[in-house]
Amino acid sequence: MTRLLVRLTDGDRGVLDDLLPVVYGELRRLAASYLRKERVGHTLQPTALVHEAYMRLVDQTQVQWQNRAHFFGVAAQMMRRILVDHARAHEAEKRGGEFQKLSLDENLDASGGERDVNLVALDDALNRLAEMDPQKSKIVELRFFGGLSVEETAEVLGVSAPTVKRQWRMAKAWLYGQVKSE
Repeated sequence: MTRLLVRLTDGDRGVLDDLLPVVYGELRRLAASYLRKERVGHTLQPTALVHEAYMRLVDQTQVQWQNRAHFFGVAAQMMRRILVDHARAHEAEKRGGEFQKLSLDENLDASGGERDVNLVALDDALNRLAEMDPQKSKIVELRFFGGLSVEETAEVLGVSAPTVKRQWRMAKAWLYGQVKSE
């Protein structure tokens, strides 16, 4: 996969036919996981989310793809943007209706249970966190939206796994306080 990404970075658009089968399964798994946690009747399907994210990913011309973890880190950011945009559009259509809910699994829930969180409120809180501490915000994005492990997140960010674990715990606590108050 890294070789394919390097070729894409070098401008070889022909590599797209080889890249899609390599990344599709993992992107589909991530999309299905996110959407299972969404409200009942959600109109965005996993396949549509994967295709939209993939199209945005391969249209990136300024990205110097480094490796698998980097690719899925950027994919996490793309999926987050797509889901939030979809939630905002849905909210606008309903004019004050219920925000889309996203269940925060044990990766974000310090108590190990599940909680429903307003996706738009989470995005707003992540944007505030990014202003205060960009690295913690990126860790949440990579872990929650990208589904990366602690080790993969550390690799993408160029820090140690214990640093990721520590900052992950702090970011979760801060986010819960922010989202709970909204």
